[in-house]
Amino acid sequence: MNHNSEIRQARYIVIDGPIGVGKTSLATLLAPELNARLIFERAEENPFLSDFYHDPARFRFQTQIFFLMSRFAQQEEFSQHDLFNQVTISDYLFAKDRIFAYLNLNDHELALYEQIYKMIEPKVVRPDLVIYLQADTETILRRIKQRARPFEKDVSRDYIEAVNDAYSHYFFRYAETPLLVINTSDIDFVHNPQDLDDLIREILSMRPGTLYYVPRSQG
Repeated sequence: MNHNSEIRQARYIVIDGPIGVGKTSLATLLAPELNARLIFERAEENPFLSDFYHDPARFRFQTQIFFLMSRFAQQEEFSQHDLFNQVTISDYLFAKDRIFAYLNLNDHELALYEQIYKMIEPKVVRPDLVIYLQADTETILRRIKQRARPFEKDVSRDYIEAVNDAYSHYFFRYAETPLLVINTSDIDFVHNPQDLDDLIREILSMRPGTLYYVPRSQG
């Protein structure tokens, strides 16, 4: 069913969460339901990423700065569009870059990173709604293995667990926009239309503050 006529306030919706949690899948499914355009993060275009997973200490700074500038360039391009003309859904929050920077960089690298970040962050468009997808580490590892992206073949369990913890810490304190928190370990919005439709109803009824999504089957 098409819900575009029901959208009132959330013109720019961002979906975020750890690697492999289902951000792109949910964005892709929501777009036709909300008659929305999509903005996908282009992680595979980072030439340092596969090297980073193999040797983090050597390639962390190059990887992070490439991501920062690539994401900013994409945000600048996006900001030229008329946000009131069509609902827009993105599979990443610009602030995620900082989550990874604090996870991966040493103090000297982080000091330089922060100088760059603080110059460009004020120019980034703020979303109307952020959807934070959660899952336990084992579920995420299973999904990463299933999608079999070549540049992720060397990612370690310890790294995924650290990323998962960093996201939990960040969003526990998040208050910049309305936030919908969804634990995806026990729902399947990809293969179960009822789960997707229930989730869309929650998105359309979002209010200020933070809401923890509870599926109707568990309510």
